[in-house]
Amino acid sequence: MAGRLEDRVALITGAGGGIGRATAARFAAEGARVVAADFDEAAGRETVEQVRSQGGTADFTRVDVARADQVATMIAFAEQRFGALHVLFNNAGIFPDDDGSVLETDEATFDRVIGVNLKGVFFGCKYGIPALLRAGGGSIINTASFVAVMGSATAQSAYTASKGGVLALTREIAVEFARKGIRANALCPGPVNTPLLQTLLANPAARARRIVHLPMGRLAEATEILSLADTGLATNAKLSASSPIAPVRRMS
Repeated sequence: MAGRLEDRVALITGAGGGIGRATAARFAAEGARVVAADFDEAAGRETVEQVRSQGGTADFTRVDVARADQVATMIAFAEQRFGALHVLFNNAGIFPDDDGSVLETDEATFDRVIGVNLKGVFFGCKYGIPALLRAGGGSIINTASFVAVMGSATAQSAYTASKGGVLALTREIAVEFARKGIRANALCPGPVNTPLLQTLLANPAARARRIVHLPMGRLAEATEILSLADTGLATNAKLSASSPIAPVRRMS
């Protein structure tokens, strides 16, 4: 659907790789001016260069989404650079290998995961929604996870708690701002072949524990999640994709 996002500005956190990078390319191809935000400056700038090499418009801003001041600055950058904000994709997240059972995960790890994965979404919405309202409305897409719906077969207590919070927060925002022209959606993908998960699954035993639960015996690719991000531009829903645990589906 080339041109669907013509003259729209889309901000994507975690744009330095995986789902974020793939979405930046897709949105730019559809006409959006893209702000690629990431903690990893080199990766984020690489995404921008890829978008530009394909004829798209993009710029980069570095952000630690766990810090309110940096998220506020990120939103301001998008408005100052491109004049408005119409699509906010809160996609940044972490999945440290010391996140395991609730009996084993230490408080520092739990706080760090919640800080990035949940507070990062909270800050994105807190500072991004006023910008969307100034633009006359828009779309919020938050990356949750299938574990927010069914739990994980492999213990990851902090990550699961953070994504459950993202899903609940997205529902709340969708209800609160529906009459103000803002749509809010949560993506709930299963395991996706991204740099984040590749690092975690470098251990063959850890990889085997996860792959055994996937009926098709493989991880999803980031490009397979793009249909969910596209749907997130149009409807208020919880959007689930499997990796492949189940067919892609929308549940309202």
